Amino acid sequence: MSNEHPEHTGHRGKGRPRGFDRQQALHAALELFWQAGYEPASVARLCEVMDIKPPSLYASFGNKAALFLEAVRHYEHTYWQEPSKRFLAEPDIYRAVEGFFTTAASILLSPETPCGCMLVLAAVNISPAETEIIAAIREMRMTTKAMFADRLARAVAEGQLPAGTDVAALAGALNALLEGLSLQARDGLSREELAAMAARAVHLLPPRPEA
Repeated sequence: MSNEHPEHTGHRGKGRPRGFDRQQALHAALELFWQAGYEPASVARLCEVMDIKPPSLYASFGNKAALFLEAVRHYEHTYWQEPSKRFLAEPDIYRAVEGFFTTAASILLSPETPCGCMLVLAAVNISPAETEIIAAIREMRMTTKAMFADRLARAVAEGQLPAGTDVAALAGALNALLEGLSLQARDGLSREELAAMAARAVHLLPPRPEA
């Protein structure tokens, strides 16, 4: 990755301050990246919010790029792992989509975090020169699209959706809506407005078959 530091030899313990809390430090870095973007978040500012010195940052995380990617993975695990599990576990595809997007609207406007999805916002504020970060973020975003496609394909196989359903296109539409909701959240939509938009997700599915 870019911005490699000569002290980087993996996530070593050497150089960490006493009482170092990795999760707390990651969350502090995540919030700064979320608010400022990758490029404007300097190492000096990151160290300030994480309450560590530059040698500790490099010893613990490798470099700024590695810290950013670990912070994004921390975000995904913290906010989206459980909703994704529930989406895949829900046996009814209509309830699965409705529930996932209802939860998504709440996450995107949660008072505990800055507005918007880290994966979507990260994709629009990184220099084209940061090719490895861009590739990693794209792969994570495509994982969400693949999750939609896998669940939709299962619904087709189970007869909940018509056999001719274009799973790839429908998964892409759901993914596009999710990313659009993130940008709308960042633009200041109210919780009610975002929830109303999220509620349209289930209407992208073919009509529920008659009993």
